[in-house]
Amino acid sequence: MHKKADINIKNKRAWFDYEVLDKYIAGIQLVGTEIKSIRESKASLTDTYCQFYGKELWVKNMHIAEYSFGTYNNHLPRRDRKLLLQKKELQKLLRQTKESGKTIIPLRLFIDENGRAKLEIGLCQGKHTYDKRQSLKEKDDKREIDRMMKK
Repeated sequence: MHKKADINIKNKRAWFDYEVLDKYIAGIQLVGTEIKSIRESKASLTDTYCQFYGKELWVKNMHIAEYSFGTYNNHLPRRDRKLLLQKKELQKLLRQTKESGKTIIPLRLFIDENGRAKLEIGLCQGKHTYDKRQSLKEKDDKREIDRMMKK
């Protein structure tokens, strides 16, 4: 059985494909069996993104596996889920995405100390191919330095 705070599902691809400019912590509007699946670490942020509908922010394509003990009223694995942020934060994000073509990408899904599922989202700008190569080079260099330090 997990403790409340040890669920930490990351979107590693987001850090490679995007430059994260700003981060926010958002609540997620879930149905009953979804939180149970998240507590079992049966969720994925692969190919996930956020989109505005009116003045509300929704997370799209987030996969939360069906709950194994769920009945006929189990949830749909890839349904759209509403994100809960303060009005000021939503207005700022809406303005940033409309003006400069930035995107909002989920970075991390976790359970807070109160037992609620939270999503860390980032205001991101896409990287170019040469930026990605630079990221890989930095990662290799860091690994090489760490290896030399251990010897």
